[in-house]
This record gives sequence, structure tokens and C-alpha cells, in this order.
Amino acid sequence: MSNDNLKASTNYGDDFVQFLNQSPTPFHAIHSMSQILENKGFKKLDETLPFHGNVEANGKYYITRNGSSIVSFVVGGKWDPTSKESSFSIIGSHTDSPVLKLKPVSKVSKEGFKQIAIELYGGGIWHTWFDQPLSCAGRVFVHENGKIQSKLINLNIPLFKIPTLAIHFDGKQNASFAFDKQSNMVPFFTKDSKPKVKATKSCCDSDEGMDYDAFQSIKSMVERHHVEILDLIKEDLKLKSVEDIDDFELILYPNQPSTLGGLKKEFVFSARLDNLTSCFTSVTAMSQIADNKESIANDHTIRVSASFDYEEVGSAQNGGADSNFLPNILERLSFVYANKEKDLESPLLKSYEKELFAKSFIVSSDVAHGVNPNYSEWYENNHKPHLGEGVVLKINANQRYTTNGYGMALIKKIAKESRVPLQLFVVKNAAPCGSTIGPMLAQRIGKALDLGNAILSMHSINETGHVDDLEHQINLFKGFWESYDNLQDLVQL
Repeated sequence: MSNDNLKASTNYGDDFVQFLNQSPTPFHAIHSMSQILENKGFKKLDETLPFHGNVEANGKYYITRNGSSIVSFVVGGKWDPTSKESSFSIIGSHTDSPVLKLKPVSKVSKEGFKQIAIELYGGGIWHTWFDQPLSCAGRVFVHENGKIQSKLINLNIPLFKIPTLAIHFDGKQNASFAFDKQSNMVPFFTKDSKPKVKATKSCCDSDEGMDYDAFQSIKSMVERHHVEILDLIKEDLKLKSVEDIDDFELILYPNQPSTLGGLKKEFVFSARLDNLTSCFTSVTAMSQIADNKESIANDHTIRVSASFDYEEVGSAQNGGADSNFLPNILERLSFVYANKEKDLESPLLKSYEKELFAKSFIVSSDVAHGVNPNYSEWYENNHKPHLGEGVVLKINANQRYTTNGYGMALIKKIAKESRVPLQLFVVKNAAPCGSTIGPMLAQRIGKALDLGNAILSMHSINETGHVDDLEHQINLFKGFWESYDNLQDLVQL
């Protein structure tokens, strides 16, 4: 498709960079997405409370789980789970990326340096993490008013570093950078001054019936982690004492901010493009379609956006794409208008749910491999996606991706009407192929297709995407949600 036929350009680059810098962890990403939705009038629902009486036609809602996964949806004005026309139109993505996570006992000291023990999460290009200034973010559980509260934290300072070995010791490093993930990949943050710290009981623990000198269920935080790290957390959260810290989940991330780069500032240089790209484009598209009241009022579908944690490690955890998070919500929406007194006892209701799933469609959105000009021989000749030239349809004969003829016909129709260029990606026969949330969602819910924006250096500490593709994907998602109601019967199987 000629670029002359594309819609007038909207530059989302600055908004995306801001989103990236505000979202160093999945917890922060969900907070950022929730704010975008709330600014558009979306109401937060409690997963533990009934949907009956709380979900209405033309309504806008969102639900979070574990603080790291989110499902948002807009209910069409003509939604009726018993009608032939009603279905779910779903876009899925994931919030997590390959990172370093602090171990439960992180306190390490060696050769006069204070270090922290970390776990490698996902399949990162780990050598890119060496010699980079790293900061720390995540969530901290603190004692507050007799309860334990979860609070977000982002230290946002260049605190840690993993040093490489000088080439004078090992001249082979330029040929092959080999290292031991356990012993060589240990960040340091200060010199070891060996302060003496005595642990005491928590301010929120009761004195009655407990001998703290004789029993602890687990080592205290100051025994498990360097007190300097705990002090930084205390200061950032304005706590009275480090003993107010019950525990935490902390992630290291590159302290170098995400930025636009290149001659025309056309590139996005950042960590976590995999897959905060799709999180940003889907929540932006969802927030924009929420303004079109006429389109929503005439829609038979429920438009759904779902962003899951844990994709990089298999998606099986609570809140992952392979969990019951999304299916549970869709099932409850299938019955949301049912009469509690009589309809909920009807065996037909379960049939309605299955019929809705069969009519629904899932666009699984994860980033795609853009062609690297320095390694172009690794790519299939006729399937080399280029940055900035359109959304990539991901195809694999062994079903690592879900794209098939049905999905291709549907998405091509939507892309043509939305004036969005598409590209095709197939991995070489001799190369392995990645996968994403598409196959696991398809086996639980219904028909699906895998696509994404092209990036370079996937799973590196600093990936590269293109600003133009943000607009391409946002327009495609808006076109999908606004037209699926009328396109359900487009392709006859």
C-alpha cells in the first residue's frame, strides 16, 4: 500500500517515551494504564464482587489482578449474550520483560564491595546488562495502620552496576563474551564499610505471647538485605523505620531514560519495548474509542483489552495469559444481564458462553523481529519486516503463532479500511521460532491472530522501535474494535 493513502500522521513518540519512563516494572505499567483509563471515565471493578448491577450497556470498566495484569472493556449498547450478533472483540498483550530481580536474600559482599544477589527473569540478552548504570523499582509491602499495604517504588538513581572483565585479562572477549550467570553477573552498589545493625521486632507486632529473641519465622529484612538498600526505600516511601518494611518485589532496570533518537527522532531507544509497545498502543486505542459514543451505542460486542504479566516465563502464573483471569471475566460478562431468580439456573446460560467464545476473535499483539541490517542473512528473504513500515503479521506453520487464513482475511480488510500498512514475518526453516500469548488464548477462548510492531535487538537492555508504527498499530486496533461487529460473518469457513 502506498504511503500516500495513509491517514494524516499523529506523532505518539513523546507520549510513548513518557509511558516507558513511568513504567519500569509491570506494577508501574498497570498504574500508568489505569490512570489513562480513569482519565477517560473507565470505572474500576473489584474482581471479588458481583458484576450484576455494576456493569451496564455503554459502560467503560477495568479490572486488575496482582497489580501487574489488567483487563479493560467497553460494553456495546446492543450487547445481548443471547443474540446471534453479540461477541467479544479482544486485543491481548503482556506487561513483563526480561529483567533482573532481587533474590529473597540479596545481601552479598565480596572483595570489599557490597553486592546484591539477583535472579534472571525470562530470556534476556544478558551481556547487554554489563557496564550499564542500573536502578531499582517495584513494589514494597509495608506495615501501616495495623495492616500490610502494597506501595510502588522507583528509586530512579544510577545505583547498581555489573562490571565486565578488562580485555587485558581475557583477549577473547571481543570474539565471544562468555560469562557465568551465577558468579559473574552480580551487581555492586557501594564499598563494604561493614556497619553494625541490630534487627528488632516490627513496630506492628504484638508483644503478647511471643519471644522475639527465641523465634522468627524467617530472617528479618535487615538480615536478608543490605541496610543501605532498605534505608533508600524507607526514605523514598517516607517510612519511620526500615522495620516498617515487611517485604518487597524489586526489579533492576537501566537507569538510562527511554528516548527518541535518530536523525529525525524517528526511533525509540528503550528497554521494555517488548512488550510495553503493545500495552501502550492498546490502552491508547481503547481510550480513544471510548469517546465515540455513537459507535458504542450501536455495537453488539464487548470490546476488550487485556495485558498480562508473566509472558516471558510461560504465562501460567495467576494473572498470566494462561490463567483464568480473562476467561473468568468473559464468562461473567456472558451472564451479566441474567435474571438471578430464574435465568442463572438455566442450562442454556453455559451454552450462551460457549457460543459467544466461538464468535469472538483475539488479536494477540507482541513485538516482531524487524530486519537487522548487520545480520540480514538470519532472516527469510521474502519476510524481512522493516521498522516504520507497518504492523507485522506473524506466521508459523508449527503454530507458534496463531495466524491463519481466516485471521489474515479479517485483518487485511480492517487494515485496508483503516489505511494501515501490513508486513509479513516467517522465521527461516533452520531457525527456532519464538511464541507469545496467542496460542494459549486461542485454546481457551476462540479464533486468534498474532501480530506486532517491528523492533531491533529484542530482549536486549536497549531495544529499538519506530515512532510511525505506534500510529499504525493504534489505528489498526481502533479499526478492529469499531468494525468487528459488522465483520464477524465476512469470512465463511
